[in-house]
Amino acid sequence: MALDVGLLRSSFEIAIERNPNLTGRFYDVLFERHPEAKPLFGRNGRSQQEQMLAEALVAVMDHLEDAPWLEQTLRALGERHRGYGVTRPMYDWVGDALVTALAESNGPEWSPAVRAQWIEAYGAIVAMMN
Repeated sequence: MALDVGLLRSSFEIAIERNPNLTGRFYDVLFERHPEAKPLFGRNGRSQQEQMLAEALVAVMDHLEDAPWLEQTLRALGERHRGYGVTRPMYDWVGDALVTALAESNGPEWSPAVRAQWIEAYGAIVAMMN
């Protein structure tokens, strides 16, 4: 399935509009479901971590149609994350928390098609990071 860039961007915009603290909700979900992940985030304060994630998500959304940028940027990000001790299974935890936070924020606009697009997009991101 090809990514529907418009659908991804519009659902992201809805999520941010309805929940400006989307990344805070993401971390709440992640740590509720996987408290063992919390020590990986000790280098930065929670608000700083939320801000870095927000900036990364916005950058990816801005570059969805720029494959060279995505590949270079996400490969480098993946290398840094490996250095922090992030393992492949942890990416599944993150994907689950991200999709949950986006779904909650999108509310009635969330659909199986939107969910499928986010899962596919996140899978592509993980592939570039590994």
